[in-house]
Amino acid sequence: MPDQSPNALARILLDQSPNAMVYADREGIFREWNAAATRVFGHGRDAVIGQNLDVIVPERFREAHWRGYDRALADGRTKYEGKSLPTRATHAEAERTLYVELSFGMAEDGGAIIGVIATARDITERFQHERDERARVRALEERVAVMETGGSSSEQARA
Repeated sequence: MPDQSPNALARILLDQSPNAMVYADREGIFREWNAAATRVFGHGRDAVIGQNLDVIVPERFREAHWRGYDRALADGRTKYEGKSLPTRATHAEAERTLYVELSFGMAEDGGAIIGVIATARDITERFQHERDERARVRALEERVAVMETGGSSSEQARA
């Protein structure tokens, strides 16, 4: 019979989760990284364990990220707790655009905050589709506005 102890079961759940699951300690150092995180971010577990969160945080967001991270640790909660946050992330293939939906939670042990748990899923395709749809709707709204305001026929023809 397979090992059903709490530790063995926790390892199975982490390893086989369909969502990326990562854990970073109070200093923002990755201490856990599952197989789905490798699929989403492109980095193998051995490459990120011991590295800080900058591995997946785009450079332009790092300052704000670390302010929020430190504030969450100090407060013992994150303002995004229980919410999903769509954001840009860095993939191992630096030229690849990656959008993820992140959910965060504080990791506690004996009442003390020991780090942060996050889950992520790749939403790049959905994000790009929705962005394209918003652009299409804006273009249509502009065309309607030109027609409603009686724009010149050359303006209407270009629209």
